[in-house]
Formats: sequence, structure tokens, C-alpha cells
Amino acid sequence: MTKASQLEEFPLRKTEHHNSPLEHSDMNLTNDSYVILICTKSFTERYYRDKTGWLKVSTRGRKFRATAEQILNHVLPVLAGIKQNLTLKVEHHDTPSPNDRNG
Repeated sequence: MTKASQLEEFPLRKTEHHNSPLEHSDMNLTNDSYVILICTKSFTERYYRDKTGWLKVSTRGRKFRATAEQILNHVLPVLAGIKQNLTLKVEHHDTPSPNDRNG
């Protein structure tokens, strides 16, 4: 199957939903409004975006800069169910916490 035929099988459709519960025009939905938590029974790692870029905060509180691709490398195996001992949670914050965003 060629890439062109794959695209034809899954055409993008524009749908209009007025007053949809998924529409939150007053909410901040940018990357810096989310905190990603990857957890086991004994540890939790946090990932969030500040003004400079993405940060990983280890269980011990150490901060490491990360690229978006590195974050995906941690998140995707959990979402795919490959790492079943891990859970993934995403928190949304309309206004970033100054303590979390100073880097």
C-alpha cells in the first residue's frame, strides 16, 4: 500500500460542533499548561514545559532539560501498554505555578 493510498483511506473531515463540551476557548491548552506524571508504586517523575523548554523532575527532585522527542520516548511506551508497571497521568493547569515554571 502506498502512502498516497493510505492517506486516501483516512481522509480528514471538517466537522462542526456548536457548543461542544470539548470546546474550551477560554482554557489555556498550550504545552506549558500540562504536567505529565509517570508513576510506579515507589516513584513519580514529572515532566513539564517552562519558558526555556521541557524539564524532567526526578523522584529525588533533580531537574534535567529534555527535548520533546525525549519526553515522547518516555510517554509512548506507557501509552502503548509496553511498560505495564508504569502509569501515566496528565494534569492541566490554567495558570502555571511559579514554583514549577522557574526551571
